[in-house]
Amino acid sequence: QVQVAESGGGLVQPGGSLRLSCTASGSIFAIDATGWYRQVPGRQRELVARMTRLGTTNYAESVKGRFTISRDDAQNSVWLQMNSLKPEDTAVYYCNAGLIDDLGLVHDCWGQGTQVTVSS
Repeated sequence: QVQVAESGGGLVQPGGSLRLSCTASGSIFAIDATGWYRQVPGRQRELVARMTRLGTTNYAESVKGRFTISRDDAQNSVWLQMNSLKPEDTAVYYCNAGLIDDLGLVHDCWGQGTQVTVSS
């Protein structure tokens, strides 16, 4: 079984920073695209940042210049550095990754989510 788990959420003041971590575990042969999404109650989950296996990134317009996605496949990990946080960034953040197992099967894995609250 392959899976991902996030950590690093919390309460931060406007203008502050947080770094979210996501680590994959299980019989992983490789990691395909990875991404961070967020969701607030009553709204659809939205893409925050995504990085392909080759390192191509794309970001939501609302976070460009403030958030940075990175990954280290040797550590089976992906991170989201969030700077200049705003109250509207408050949400549950989810890690998503395409995990390729030892049989070559691709699993679309989601973490359990981590709460980020930006408030003074």
